[in-house]
Amino acid sequence: MKKTIEDKLFTVAIKPDEKKNHISIIRPEVCLRQCGDLNRPCTFFCPAKVYTWENDAITVAYNNCLECVTCRTGCPFENIDYQYPRGSFGVQYKFG
Repeated sequence: MKKTIEDKLFTVAIKPDEKKNHISIIRPEVCLRQCGDLNRPCTFFCPAKVYTWENDAITVAYNNCLECVTCRTGCPFENIDYQYPRGSFGVQYKFG
């Protein structure tokens, strides 16, 4: 049986920092105006599906982040601000 990304994410414990979001979009208007022509790459390169589009707006589900830092290099407009989570927050891998 093929596992979905949600099944795989279940094997990772993530302790989100509710006081500080470690990922943000620098200029949302760039995403809206320029990324549409590129089929919104952030929705494809993030393995945890942190970035989604709804009603012509980007949503960042930072609490799903696996800290792979793909978003730091994947955005063609360098429009994603990524900082590692504060100490004791973020990913805690259960199985290796």
